[in-house]
Amino acid sequence: MVLPPGYRFADFVVSRRRRQVLRAGAALPLIPRYFDLLVLLIERRPNVVTRREIFDEVWRDVIVSDGALTQAIRTLRRTLGDDSREPVFIRTVSRRGYSFVFDDVREGDDDPGIPGQPAEGADGKGDSPVLALVDRLVSGADPAPTLDDRREAAEQLHGFGTEAALALIAARPGHADALAIMRDTRWTVPGAGPVPLWGQPEGFKAARRLIQWRARDALRVTRRRWAQAAGGASCAGAFAGLVGGALLTMAPSSAAPATAIPVLMLLGAVSGFGGAAGVAAGIAAAEAVARSRRSLAILVGGSLGGLAIGATLQAVAGWTLESVVGLSVELGGALEGLCLGAAVAAGYAASTSLKEGGIAAPSGAARWKTAGACALACCVTAVALSLAGRPLVGGSINAVAQASAGSQVALTPLGLWIGEPAFGPVARTIVAAAEGALFGFGLAWGLTRRGGGRR
Repeated sequence: MVLPPGYRFADFVVSRRRRQVLRAGAALPLIPRYFDLLVLLIERRPNVVTRREIFDEVWRDVIVSDGALTQAIRTLRRTLGDDSREPVFIRTVSRRGYSFVFDDVREGDDDPGIPGQPAEGADGKGDSPVLALVDRLVSGADPAPTLDDRREAAEQLHGFGTEAALALIAARPGHADALAIMRDTRWTVPGAGPVPLWGQPEGFKAARRLIQWRARDALRVTRRRWAQAAGGASCAGAFAGLVGGALLTMAPSSAAPATAIPVLMLLGAVSGFGGAAGVAAGIAAAEAVARSRRSLAILVGGSLGGLAIGATLQAVAGWTLESVVGLSVELGGALEGLCLGAAVAAGYAASTSLKEGGIAAPSGAARWKTAGACALACCVTAVALSLAGRPLVGGSINAVAQASAGSQVALTPLGLWIGEPAFGPVARTIVAAAEGALFGFGLAWGLTRRGGGRR
């Protein structure tokens, strides 16, 4: 196996074998994604690497904000001793991306003469870089650091050693925010140790602060992602209505006019949009908040989101039918929403497992796998609901049509395609299976769309 070459420039060595950056033989703390970003910039030198390319290469499996990239570049510059105003190594290209501009970069064997030891003072004792990082994290530095600066310091402290860093932080007064940041950043630094909050001095304050930050992030992320997922499910619902309407109008002995097709498409689109909006909001919020119990949180979020939107749609549709046309029909709603929300969430969580938590962004074959898993889970759940006599969209439409005199969108003729005299159990099961599979696929496909979720 041919190992990748390392890079030498100025007094730095970038060892791709050891995945370390060294200066004068001392290893500098840098989390894996930031190391990958530095290597990417050096590999593409002196060309500009666009933000899109960076996200696709370095953060290909998760969705992050532009702020994460800005923080990563800031950390690299601080590590290399660079200045954004007069860059020697990394230059910002306005509205495009970044480029590595140092001319004298040598490629070759990066092992000889590299001890790979941490910088002096990495044990947290005495006057060391660790103490300077603790000062930044606990806001003891002058001028006061920003939240991004403090997160950067926390990530580097995890690299030096979580337990030793926590001991130094605990000795500082008013360290609740610092403890919360250490807890939050442990998920972005592979190998970071645990950061317990309960039973710790100022642990309650730290937990409250962490909840506030994650709730804010959850609101920001949820606003973007639920719309994408709802749009995907709406398109899937419209497609189901199109196919169902076409089959209905062509069925033997059917009196349904061609106008039934756009009507069923509209009903499918609205139902898909509404159902996915609730489920996706629950999943997106849970994914933004949870770290240590990501899968469980997603399952609970999707289930509660489906339950809430299902109950709402069931109540609104029931009230509308009863008050406008005087019909009292049993419609699907809360239970169906709960079950389908749980199914989507289970398929999504199982196919997007992330050890470090965060918001998944599968692409290519992985995205198809996620959409397929959600489609299969929803299909099986929809069949189970149909066999239990619980109607989904198609069953509800048929129930309303049967109860309405002169309705032309009753699904009875669909049973004739398979030899049933009416919209019987086999037809209901087939329609429910198709509905569930399309709903799960459309929701997952929209939820995993990278573009809108990252910005």
